[in-house]
Amino acid sequence: MPEVSATSRRVVIAADEAIVRLDLREILAEEGYDVVGETGRGDEAVDLVRRHRPDLVILDIKMPGMDGLTAAHAINAERRTAVLVLTAFSQRDLIEQARDAGALAYLVKPFQKEELLPAIEVALARFNEMAALEAENASLADDKRGLEEQLETRRFVDRAKGKLMDDFGLREAEAFAFIQHTAMNRRTTMREIARQVVDGSITPRQDGAPA
Repeated sequence: MPEVSATSRRVVIAADEAIVRLDLREILAEEGYDVVGETGRGDEAVDLVRRHRPDLVILDIKMPGMDGLTAAHAINAERRTAVLVLTAFSQRDLIEQARDAGALAYLVKPFQKEELLPAIEVALARFNEMAALEAENASLADDKRGLEEQLETRRFVDRAKGKLMDDFGLREAEAFAFIQHTAMNRRTTMREIARQVVDGSITPRQDGAPA
């Protein structure tokens, strides 16, 4: 999958501490990201996302108006923006709740630039992955069976990614890109390719990918 430059990425920042917002804004600007909105309130974060439709929103868990978990739920329901959650070290027990709310990556405060950028990459890559899987399943009926099929596809792809990462040293984004590109080249579904990766009948070496 071709890399997309940071300069095309639009970000909303939501954190109740002004110094945290400043640090985030400076790091993102240095790396070429476009900060299109920032706020210290969770409810305003939801409004900013709806107004600007950024690629990513960074949400602190503790905010007035609406906490970050509730804001993540609201934003994720519209499936337009990747969500990265900030949490204090003492709030690590909230990480599972953040994932359930739709957060695709998290970062523990205080953070360094070297930690922020990979977390952003993970959130964006996982969001793109979800969009690709939803597109593949778009033909499924919006009923219980359709939802079950989507969940089953997700489980197959996650298992296949894990195998590619463990056995061939691929990063998560590379593993998904291999599954996606192989499905396109062979004119089949990602679920079918994932199944073959899991049973060992397809490997990156066979398709010329880095092993």
